[in-house]
Amino acid sequence: MATKKRDYYEVLGVGRGVADEEIKRAYRKLAVKFHPDKNPEDPHAEEKFKELGEAYDVLMDPDKRAAYDRFGHAAFAQGGAGFGGGFHDPFDIFREVFGQGGFGGGIFETFFGGAGPRTEDPQRGSDLRYDMQIKLEEAAFGAEKEIEIEKLDTCDKCHGSGAEPGSRTVSCPTCGGRGQVISSRGFFHISQTCPRCRGAGKIIEKPCRHCHGDGRVEKLSRVKLKIPPGIRESSRLRSAHNGEAGIRGGPPGDLYVVIHIKEHKIFQRDADNLYCEVPILSRSTKSFSATPIIFIARCPSLFQSRPWAATLTFRHSKVKRI
Repeated sequence: MATKKRDYYEVLGVGRGVADEEIKRAYRKLAVKFHPDKNPEDPHAEEKFKELGEAYDVLMDPDKRAAYDRFGHAAFAQGGAGFGGGFHDPFDIFREVFGQGGFGGGIFETFFGGAGPRTEDPQRGSDLRYDMQIKLEEAAFGAEKEIEIEKLDTCDKCHGSGAEPGSRTVSCPTCGGRGQVISSRGFFHISQTCPRCRGAGKIIEKPCRHCHGDGRVEKLSRVKLKIPPGIRESSRLRSAHNGEAGIRGGPPGDLYVVIHIKEHKIFQRDADNLYCEVPILSRSTKSFSATPIIFIARCPSLFQSRPWAATLTFRHSKVKRI
């Protein structure tokens, strides 16, 4: 039997209209409490942890949050509000909020000190947002677009390694290969990412002169994008791995394209209906009526990936919805 989803605000214990910082504080507190690594004996901990991640994913994203506030969980059903029901991995969200380590080398070690050397994974590239305007016809029938964006991409000279040809990597002298530097604060030992090697634990003897050891440079890139038929205003499309390149071979981020539909000269869209206003010539005065008559064209096929089969009904006295 399917379990009814709880309200996302209730899951995080916050009220509607709260700021992002309060949502993040609530998530941090509860995510630590219900993390599966901290609750190995609790069979329900992972389920609660995933529920927290899903709630955080939605409420920290302005577009998803607006859709949820308006439509509730229906916004993320198949085809709802252009999101399609996909959520980020809850453990990825946890690492993003607390840092790369997580438990067994993350949040607890940060405050109480680690027991041995550990290095961070290659840093993932940043996600990017691109706002695209399309025509109403393209929103109805779908389209293929190619966009140009300037972003940090893999260096062609060093192929993302950040090193000159023949150069080698050596242990970072600042952190001794740990990737972390530890400082004392009274009774506590605080572990932080090494500023020199950025958590890698290694440095390059001769950094690439083209990218200065970063493994990426600014480039103009072209990305092809498919606009699905029936897309709605402010829908967000994800183009995987087309964000910024990661540092020194790290995985790339994603590109998110936010759709904006241009105003049409004749038609106005409301859900799957099209509206237009047309003046009617009066037989008695042989002049156009001062009050335009509204015609409604309901197009059940227009926004459902099939050929347009709209029907127009004309009425002098009243408007009829088809």
